[in-house]
Amino acid sequence: MRRIYLDHNATTPADPRVVAAMLPFLGEIYGNASSIHSFGQQARAAVEQARESVARLIAARPAEIVFTSGGTEADNLAILGVVRASRAERKHVITSQIEHHAVLNACQAIETESVEVTYLPVSADGVADPAAVRSALRPHTVLISVMLANNELGTIQPVSEIAKIAAEAGVAFHTDAVQAACKLPLDVSRLGVDLLSLSGHKIYAPKGVGALYVRSGTRLAPIAFGGHHERDRRPGTENVPGIVALGRAAQLALDRLATEPARIAALRDRFERELLARISDVRVNGYLAPRVANTSNVSFRFIEGESLVIALDLKGVSCSTGAACSSGAIEPSHVLTAIGLPPQDARASLRFSFGHANTEADVDAALDALESAVRHLRELSPLASGS
Repeated sequence: MRRIYLDHNATTPADPRVVAAMLPFLGEIYGNASSIHSFGQQARAAVEQARESVARLIAARPAEIVFTSGGTEADNLAILGVVRASRAERKHVITSQIEHHAVLNACQAIETESVEVTYLPVSADGVADPAAVRSALRPHTVLISVMLANNELGTIQPVSEIAKIAAEAGVAFHTDAVQAACKLPLDVSRLGVDLLSLSGHKIYAPKGVGALYVRSGTRLAPIAFGGHHERDRRPGTENVPGIVALGRAAQLALDRLATEPARIAALRDRFERELLARISDVRVNGYLAPRVANTSNVSFRFIEGESLVIALDLKGVSCSTGAACSSGAIEPSHVLTAIGLPPQDARASLRFSFGHANTEADVDAALDALESAVRHLRELSPLASGS
C-alpha cells in the first residue's frame, strides 16, 4: 500500500544529505569537541561550522547560537534562563494561550517560584493581539514569549510588532520559531527578538538536537550545571553528529526558501479547496489569518478525530489530531479551545502538514481517503444521524 505522510509538523524525515553529513561523526570522526588534541579539534571545527550555518539561517552571529537537545530545551532555557537571571525583586512574564507546551509548562514551572504569568487570549483565527501585550505589561515584567508560527493552526503571530513593544519597555522577548524555520525567511534583527528557539527534527534533521539564539547582551542563567560548554550557557558534551546534521539542514533550508514554501502552499490550498467542495460540515481553522505554507487544521463535524486518524492510517494517509507531544491526551486541544471551538469540534479536528516530498498525487489520494473515511464514520456516528 502506498503511504502518504502529512504530519511534518510532528516531525520531518531526515534528508539523506543531512544523514550523509553526520555519518562520519558517528564513526571515524569520534573526538570530543572539548578535547585539545587533533581528534577533538576536528570535532570542534565541525561544530563551529554548523554554528555558522545555523546562524546564517536566522541572520544571527555564530556566537549567539547555543546548541541544545531540541526545541523544548531551547524554550525552557530561554524562559527559565531569563527569569532566573533577572535581579528584579518581583517578576512577571507574558505569553499566549496557544503556545507549545514547552513554553506553557515552563511558565507554569516558574509560577512555583513566585513569578507571575499572564496567559493572553487570541483571536478566533488564532492570532495574538499586540495591543493586549502592551496592556498586560507591568513595571516588573521581565520576559514576553510569543511563538512565531503555531504548531497546530500554522497561524503566524505579529512577532515584530510585539518585539517593538517589548523593546520600548526594556523587556526581553523570546519567540518559539520551531514551526517557522524552513517555512519563513528568518532574520532576528528584523524580527527584533532577543531569543529564538529552533528544533532539528522539524527541518529535516534527526531528533535530539536544536538551538537557541541569544542576542548578545541578553542575560541568561543556565538551567543545568556541569562543564563550561556553549559559553557557560548549556553544559554537557556536545552532540557532534546531531549538531553537524542541524548545520547541514540549516544550509538546505536556506537554499529552499526561494521556491519551496510557494510550492507547498499551492498543495495545501488545493487540498483545502477540494476538501470544502467534496465534504460537508467541514471547517478550516485559522484560515483567515496569515499561515505558514504547509499547515491545514480541519474540523470534521460529527466525528471523533482519533477515529478519523486511525481510519486514514488504514488507508495509507498519516496525519494527526494536533501536537504530537499531546497525542493520547483526553482533553481537547488547548489551541482549538483558545480560538473558541466547542470541545466536540476541537476533538473532531485533524492537522495536515505537508512537506518536501509531497506531490499533487498525494493530495488527490488523501482527498479520496478522507471522503471515504468521513462518509463511513458519519454513517456510524449517533451525532450525525441526529443532526
